[in-house]
Amino acid sequence: MLIPCEVATKSVVPAVRALIAKELVEKRSLNQDEAAEVLGVSQSAVSKYTRKVRGYTVKLDDIQEIEPIIGRIVDMLISRTYDRKELLDFFCQACMIIRAKRLMCGYCKQSDPNLVTENCAFCPSHNPLLQMTNPSATKEKI
Repeated sequence: MLIPCEVATKSVVPAVRALIAKELVEKRSLNQDEAAEVLGVSQSAVSKYTRKVRGYTVKLDDIQEIEPIIGRIVDMLISRTYDRKELLDFFCQACMIIRAKRLMCGYCKQSDPNLVTENCAFCPSHNPLLQMTNPSATKEKI
């Protein structure tokens, strides 16, 4: 059995990195070597992220709430003058959104076959973003 944060390290973190790599290369016009340097990974890893060979266990391309967070993370990484805690906070926000949308449930089920995902409310109930009453407040945090 893995706890949700362990599941996230195997599924969500690579998916978020893939989105960051994609934004660096496709929207910010960095070449793969430059993107690799910014991310602290190899050029080969960036190539796999951009070709959807790596980091696409969780499909995040259509999650609109994550787009501004990825943009902020990319801005911070490119500036190279970011506060580590702030960067990690944004990364955690992305993970919380993914968990709230129950996109990790299948991976949790794989790690614990006895888990009844339909009855599991751990991720949504332990998610400060869901406890906000104003949906636009999430955008204000970004």
